[in-house]
Amino acid sequence: MPSLLPSPETSPETSPTERVSPAERVSTAEQRVLEHLRQGLSNKAIAAVLVLSHRTVESHVSSLLAKTGCGNRSQLLLWALGER
Repeated sequence: MPSLLPSPETSPETSPTERVSPAERVSTAEQRVLEHLRQGLSNKAIAAVLVLSHRTVESHVSSLLAKTGCGNRSQLLLWALGER
């Protein structure tokens, strides 16, 4: 009898870590932004610490959201902290 549960490949509830393909690894710049995000800094504060424009930080955060499949900054933070 076939299982009625969706397979992990087709499940819409796939966790963010399962959505990151090997081709979409986090860049070094994104890692730096993510580290400051883990510390609770705002985009503006991250930009000041890393000497980047606010828009560049926003771009890195957007890229991280897309790569991880997270829907918002809070989910991204949980993903980064390993709470998945």
